Amino acid sequence: MDRTRALTLFLAVVRAGSFSRAAVEAGLTPQAMSKAVRQLEAHLNVRLLHRTTRKLSVTDEGARLFELADPGMRMLDDAVDQVHASREAAGGTVRVVAPPSLGGKLLVPLIRDYQQLHPSARFDVLLDDRFTDLVEARVDVGFRIGTSAERSVVARKLRDVRLVICAAPAYIEEHGRPASLAQLLKHRCTGFRHPNTGKTMPWELQKGNEIVYQEVPAVATFNDVATEVEAVRSGIGIGQLATYMIQRDLDEGALIPLLPQLSTARLSVFMYYPQRTQMPSRVRRFVDFVIEASRQ
Repeated sequence: MDRTRALTLFLAVVRAGSFSRAAVEAGLTPQAMSKAVRQLEAHLNVRLLHRTTRKLSVTDEGARLFELADPGMRMLDDAVDQVHASREAAGGTVRVVAPPSLGGKLLVPLIRDYQQLHPSARFDVLLDDRFTDLVEARVDVGFRIGTSAERSVVARKLRDVRLVICAAPAYIEEHGRPASLAQLLKHRCTGFRHPNTGKTMPWELQKGNEIVYQEVPAVATFNDVATEVEAVRSGIGIGQLATYMIQRDLDEGALIPLLPQLSTARLSVFMYYPQRTQMPSRVRRFVDFVIEASRQ
Protein backbone atom coordinates (compact mmCIF):
# COMPACT_ATOMS: atom_id res chain seq x y z
CA MET A 1 0.00 0.00 0.00
CA ASP A 2 1.12 3.50 -0.82
CA ARG A 3 0.48 5.02 2.60
CA THR A 4 0.92 8.63 1.50
CA ARG A 5 -1.49 8.20 -1.39
CA ALA A 6 -4.07 6.45 0.81
CA LEU A 7 -3.81 9.18 3.44
CA THR A 8 -4.14 11.90 0.79
CA LEU A 9 -7.31 10.28 -0.58
CA PHE A 10 -8.76 9.82 2.90
CA LEU A 11 -8.26 13.52 3.65
CA ALA A 12 -9.88 14.40 0.31
CA VAL A 13 -12.95 12.26 1.17
CA VAL A 14 -13.36 13.92 4.56
CA ARG A 15 -13.02 17.40 3.06
CA ALA A 16 -15.53 16.63 0.29
CA GLY A 17 -17.96 14.81 2.56
CA SER A 18 -18.48 12.00 0.06
CA PHE A 19 -16.58 9.46 -2.01
CA SER A 20 -18.19 10.60 -5.25
CA ARG A 21 -17.30 14.28 -4.91
CA ALA A 22 -13.77 13.45 -3.76
CA ALA A 23 -13.40 11.03 -6.69
CA VAL A 24 -14.35 13.75 -9.20
CA GLU A 25 -11.78 16.15 -7.73
CA ALA A 26 -9.07 13.47 -7.72
CA GLY A 27 -9.89 12.16 -11.18
CA LEU A 28 -10.58 8.66 -9.85
CA THR A 29 -13.59 6.41 -9.50
CA PRO A 30 -15.51 6.24 -6.19
CA GLN A 31 -14.55 2.57 -6.02
CA ALA A 32 -10.82 3.45 -6.19
CA MET A 33 -11.27 6.05 -3.46
CA SER A 34 -13.12 3.58 -1.24
CA LYS A 35 -10.48 0.89 -1.80
CA ALA A 36 -7.67 3.25 -0.79
CA VAL A 37 -9.46 4.21 2.45
CA ARG A 38 -10.15 0.55 3.27
CA GLN A 39 -6.46 -0.21 2.78
CA LEU A 40 -5.56 2.61 5.15
CA GLU A 41 -8.04 1.32 7.73
CA ALA A 42 -6.58 -2.17 7.43
CA HIS A 43 -3.07 -0.79 7.81
CA LEU A 44 -4.04 1.16 10.94
CA ASN A 45 -6.40 -1.61 12.16
CA VAL A 46 -9.07 1.00 12.94
CA ARG A 47 -12.31 2.22 11.35
CA LEU A 48 -11.98 5.74 10.00
CA LEU A 49 -15.33 6.25 8.26
CA HIS A 50 -18.91 5.08 8.82
CA ARG A 51 -20.45 4.28 5.45
CA THR A 52 -24.14 3.90 4.62
CA THR A 53 -25.97 4.14 1.33
CA ARG A 54 -27.19 7.62 2.25
CA LYS A 55 -24.56 9.09 4.56
CA LEU A 56 -20.84 9.22 5.24
CA SER A 57 -19.53 10.15 8.66
CA VAL A 58 -16.15 10.23 10.34
CA THR A 59 -15.35 8.05 13.35
CA ASP A 60 -13.56 9.48 16.37
CA GLU A 61 -10.34 7.88 15.18
CA GLY A 62 -10.92 9.24 11.66
CA ALA A 63 -11.53 12.72 13.04
CA ARG A 64 -8.35 12.49 15.08
CA LEU A 65 -6.32 11.39 12.07
CA PHE A 66 -7.79 14.18 9.94
CA GLU A 67 -7.01 16.76 12.64
CA LEU A 68 -3.39 15.61 12.88
CA ALA A 69 -2.65 14.94 9.22
CA ASP A 70 -4.52 17.65 7.30
CA PRO A 71 -2.35 20.64 8.38
CA GLY A 72 0.82 18.73 7.54
CA MET A 73 -0.49 17.68 4.14
CA ARG A 74 -1.48 21.27 3.35
CA MET A 75 2.04 22.42 4.32
CA LEU A 76 3.49 19.76 2.03
CA ASP A 77 1.25 20.90 -0.82
CA ASP A 78 2.28 24.52 -0.22
CA ALA A 79 5.96 23.55 -0.24
CA VAL A 80 5.58 21.72 -3.55
CA ASP A 81 3.64 24.65 -5.02
CA GLN A 82 6.30 27.13 -3.92
CA VAL A 83 9.12 25.07 -5.41
CA HIS A 84 7.19 24.74 -8.65
CA ALA A 85 6.50 28.47 -8.69
CA SER A 86 10.18 29.28 -8.08
CA ARG A 87 11.15 26.94 -10.90
CA GLU A 88 8.84 28.78 -13.28
CA ALA A 89 9.86 32.25 -12.14
CA ALA A 90 12.57 34.27 -13.85
CA GLY A 91 13.67 35.72 -10.50
CA GLY A 92 15.88 34.02 -7.96
CA THR A 93 19.63 33.50 -7.81
CA VAL A 94 21.63 32.05 -10.70
CA ARG A 95 24.96 30.61 -9.52
CA VAL A 96 27.71 31.05 -12.09
CA VAL A 97 31.37 30.01 -12.23
CA ALA A 98 33.99 31.28 -14.69
CA PRO A 99 37.73 31.94 -14.90
CA PRO A 100 38.73 35.39 -13.64
CA SER A 101 39.66 36.52 -17.15
CA LEU A 102 36.02 36.15 -18.24
CA GLY A 103 34.57 37.92 -15.21
CA GLY A 104 34.77 41.51 -16.34
CA LYS A 105 34.88 41.05 -20.11
CA LEU A 106 32.08 38.50 -20.51
CA LEU A 107 30.01 38.00 -17.37
CA VAL A 108 29.56 41.58 -16.23
CA PRO A 109 28.06 42.75 -19.57
CA LEU A 110 25.84 39.63 -19.71
CA ILE A 111 24.58 40.12 -16.16
CA ARG A 112 23.96 43.84 -16.75
CA ASP A 113 21.96 43.24 -19.93
CA TYR A 114 20.05 40.30 -18.48
CA GLN A 115 19.01 42.21 -15.36
CA GLN A 116 17.69 45.02 -17.51
CA LEU A 117 15.19 42.47 -18.87
CA HIS A 118 14.68 40.64 -15.54
CA PRO A 119 15.31 43.07 -12.67
CA SER A 120 14.40 40.45 -10.03
CA ALA A 121 17.20 38.11 -11.17
CA ARG A 122 20.16 37.72 -8.83
CA PHE A 123 23.62 36.28 -9.53
CA ASP A 124 26.19 34.59 -7.32
CA VAL A 125 29.47 34.55 -9.28
CA LEU A 126 32.50 32.40 -8.44
CA LEU A 127 35.71 33.20 -10.32
CA ASP A 128 38.00 30.18 -10.51
CA ASP A 129 40.46 28.98 -13.17
CA ARG A 130 39.77 25.33 -12.38
CA PHE A 131 37.08 23.34 -14.17
CA THR A 132 34.27 23.21 -11.62
CA ASP A 133 32.01 20.21 -10.98
CA LEU A 134 28.68 22.05 -11.17
CA VAL A 135 26.68 19.44 -9.27
CA GLU A 136 29.19 19.14 -6.44
CA ALA A 137 29.60 22.92 -6.19
CA ARG A 138 25.83 23.53 -6.56
CA VAL A 139 26.47 25.87 -9.49
CA ASP A 140 23.90 26.42 -12.25
CA VAL A 141 26.02 27.58 -15.18
CA GLY A 142 29.74 27.54 -15.91
CA PHE A 143 31.94 29.29 -18.46
CA ARG A 144 35.40 28.19 -19.53
CA ILE A 145 38.00 28.60 -22.24
CA GLY A 146 39.28 25.47 -23.97
CA THR A 147 39.33 23.33 -27.07
CA SER A 148 36.30 21.19 -26.26
CA ALA A 149 33.64 20.72 -23.62
CA GLU A 150 33.60 18.04 -20.95
CA ARG A 151 31.52 15.01 -21.89
CA SER A 152 29.75 14.95 -18.53
CA VAL A 153 27.98 18.27 -19.12
CA VAL A 154 25.86 19.99 -21.73
CA ALA A 155 28.00 22.63 -23.42
CA ARG A 156 27.52 25.43 -25.90
CA LYS A 157 30.30 27.08 -27.85
CA LEU A 158 29.87 30.86 -27.62
CA ARG A 159 32.79 32.31 -29.55
CA ASP A 160 36.23 31.57 -30.93
CA VAL A 161 39.28 32.92 -29.14
CA ARG A 162 42.23 34.17 -31.19
CA LEU A 163 45.62 34.54 -29.52
CA VAL A 164 47.31 37.68 -30.86
CA ILE A 165 50.90 38.80 -30.44
CA CYS A 166 50.76 42.52 -29.73
CA ALA A 167 52.47 45.49 -28.14
CA ALA A 168 51.72 49.05 -27.15
CA PRO A 169 52.64 51.84 -29.59
CA ALA A 170 55.06 53.20 -26.99
CA TYR A 171 56.94 49.89 -26.88
CA ILE A 172 57.20 49.71 -30.67
CA GLU A 173 58.43 53.30 -30.83
CA GLU A 174 61.19 52.53 -28.31
CA HIS A 175 62.19 48.97 -29.27
CA GLY A 176 61.01 48.55 -32.86
CA ARG A 177 58.73 46.00 -34.49
CA PRO A 178 59.89 42.36 -34.85
CA ALA A 179 59.63 41.05 -38.42
CA SER A 180 60.06 37.36 -37.62
CA LEU A 181 59.88 34.82 -34.81
CA ALA A 182 63.67 34.90 -34.49
CA GLN A 183 63.56 38.67 -33.96
CA LEU A 184 60.60 38.33 -31.57
CA LEU A 185 62.63 36.08 -29.27
CA LYS A 186 65.16 38.89 -28.86
CA HIS A 187 62.50 41.34 -27.68
CA ARG A 188 61.19 42.02 -24.21
CA CYS A 189 58.13 39.79 -23.72
CA THR A 190 55.60 39.04 -21.01
CA GLY A 191 54.58 35.59 -19.80
CA PHE A 192 51.64 33.90 -18.13
CA ARG A 193 52.07 31.51 -15.21
CA HIS A 194 49.11 29.15 -14.86
CA PRO A 195 47.60 29.74 -11.39
CA ASN A 196 46.84 26.03 -10.89
CA THR A 197 50.06 24.39 -12.08
CA GLY A 198 52.50 27.22 -11.39
CA LYS A 199 54.09 26.62 -14.79
CA THR A 200 54.86 29.38 -17.27
CA MET A 201 52.80 28.75 -20.39
CA PRO A 202 54.62 28.61 -23.75
CA TRP A 203 53.27 30.76 -26.55
CA GLU A 204 50.99 28.98 -29.02
CA LEU A 205 52.01 29.79 -32.60
CA GLN A 206 50.69 28.92 -36.02
CA LYS A 207 53.47 27.77 -38.36
CA GLY A 208 52.00 26.75 -41.69
CA ASN A 209 49.41 24.06 -41.02
CA GLU A 210 50.80 23.23 -37.59
CA ILE A 211 50.50 24.69 -34.15
CA VAL A 212 53.79 24.80 -32.24
CA TYR A 213 54.57 25.84 -28.69
CA GLN A 214 57.42 28.24 -28.15
CA GLU A 215 59.11 29.06 -24.86
CA VAL A 216 59.56 32.83 -24.76
CA PRO A 217 61.98 34.45 -22.27
CA ALA A 218 59.83 36.86 -20.28
CA VAL A 219 60.88 40.05 -18.57
CA ALA A 220 57.70 39.84 -16.44
CA THR A 221 55.46 36.86 -15.73
CA PHE A 222 51.91 37.05 -14.33
CA ASN A 223 49.36 34.56 -13.01
CA ASP A 224 46.45 36.86 -13.83
CA VAL A 225 45.44 37.54 -17.43
CA ALA A 226 44.03 41.00 -16.79
CA THR A 227 47.27 42.10 -15.13
CA GLU A 228 49.34 40.80 -18.05
CA VAL A 229 47.10 42.75 -20.43
CA GLU A 230 47.72 45.90 -18.40
CA ALA A 231 51.47 45.24 -18.47
CA VAL A 232 51.50 44.95 -22.27
CA ARG A 233 49.27 47.99 -22.56
CA SER A 234 51.70 50.00 -20.43
CA GLY A 235 54.65 49.10 -22.66
CA ILE A 236 56.51 46.62 -20.45
CA GLY A 237 56.82 44.16 -23.30
CA ILE A 238 55.25 42.20 -26.15
CA GLY A 239 52.55 39.75 -25.11
CA GLN A 240 50.41 37.02 -26.58
CA LEU A 241 46.88 37.87 -25.51
CA ALA A 242 43.34 36.63 -26.19
CA THR A 243 41.16 38.85 -28.37
CA TYR A 244 38.23 38.78 -25.95
CA MET A 245 40.46 40.64 -23.50
CA ILE A 246 41.91 43.22 -25.90
CA GLN A 247 39.52 43.66 -28.83
CA ARG A 248 38.75 47.27 -27.92
CA ASP A 249 42.47 48.01 -27.54
CA LEU A 250 43.09 46.59 -31.02
CA ASP A 251 40.18 48.53 -32.51
CA GLU A 252 41.29 51.82 -30.93
CA GLY A 253 45.01 51.37 -31.62
CA ALA A 254 46.00 51.09 -27.95
CA LEU A 255 47.62 47.76 -28.87
CA ILE A 256 49.23 46.91 -32.22
CA PRO A 257 49.07 43.33 -33.59
CA LEU A 258 52.43 41.84 -34.58
CA LEU A 259 53.30 38.85 -36.76
CA PRO A 260 49.62 38.05 -37.55
CA GLN A 261 50.65 34.90 -39.45
CA LEU A 262 51.59 33.35 -36.09
CA SER A 263 48.19 33.99 -34.46
CA THR A 264 46.04 30.97 -33.57
CA ALA A 265 42.30 30.44 -33.13
CA ARG A 266 42.29 26.98 -31.55
CA LEU A 267 40.49 27.94 -28.34
CA SER A 268 36.84 28.81 -27.73
CA VAL A 269 34.64 30.14 -24.94
CA PHE A 270 32.13 27.53 -23.77
CA MET A 271 29.07 27.77 -21.54
CA TYR A 272 28.22 24.53 -19.76
CA TYR A 273 25.50 23.27 -17.42
CA PRO A 274 24.54 19.90 -15.90
CA GLN A 275 21.48 18.92 -17.96
CA ARG A 276 18.83 20.14 -20.37
CA THR A 277 15.77 18.67 -18.62
CA GLN A 278 14.17 19.89 -15.39
CA MET A 279 16.13 23.12 -15.57
CA PRO A 280 14.67 25.88 -13.37
CA SER A 281 13.23 28.77 -15.33
CA ARG A 282 15.70 31.23 -13.77
CA VAL A 283 18.55 29.15 -15.24
CA ARG A 284 16.89 28.25 -18.53
CA ARG A 285 16.11 31.89 -19.33
CA PHE A 286 19.66 32.99 -18.59
CA VAL A 287 21.10 30.16 -20.71
CA ASP A 288 18.80 31.08 -23.61
CA PHE A 289 19.77 34.75 -23.20
CA VAL A 290 23.49 33.95 -23.35
CA ILE A 291 23.02 31.78 -26.46
CA GLU A 292 21.06 34.53 -28.21
CA ALA A 293 23.65 37.16 -27.20
CA SER A 294 26.44 35.01 -28.64
CA ARG A 295 24.73 35.08 -32.05
CA GLN A 296 24.82 38.85 -32.29
